Amino acid sequence: MALILTSTSFTHHGTIPTRHTCDGKNVSPALTWTGIPEGIKSLVLIVDDPDAPDPDAPKMTWVHWVLYNIPPDVSGLAEGVTEKKLPPGTLQGMNDWQHTGYGGPCPPIGRHRYFHKLYALGTMLPDLQIPTKAVLENTMRGHIIANTELIGCYQRQSSG
Repeated sequence: MALILTSTSFTHHGTIPTRHTCDGKNVSPALTWTGIPEGIKSLVLIVDDPDAPDPDAPKMTWVHWVLYNIPPDVSGLAEGVTEKKLPPGTLQGMNDWQHTGYGGPCPPIGRHRYFHKLYALGTMLPDLQIPTKAVLENTMRGHIIANTELIGCYQRQSSG
């Protein structure tokens, strides 16, 4: 069975609802996964936007959410999950707003893609003390057993 990541909030390549963005309540979407391979020790979730700042001229990938050491027996995250409601043992990394937790889409221009990437690891990672995405990806290298992604899109309404 393949590792699959879905959301009741949006479909793959569908539009992310405003409530999950800076234009709404800025709460994380509900996420569910299935097909965790045997022997997995932990899961990692990274949400990022490779279209920043402008999809017609991207210059960077903006990191929205970093979670690691999610227990393998957990099958998802509830909408609007807070730090206190994360599964026991789950650790957080730093997003590009320089804090932990979810930061929703807030694109300055154009329709951006938001990659929700789930990794199944054959190890439990050490406490990396609020790592950046780059540090986490480097630490995961060689331990990824399976991965999948769910892409949502968002474009802010023009104020004109």
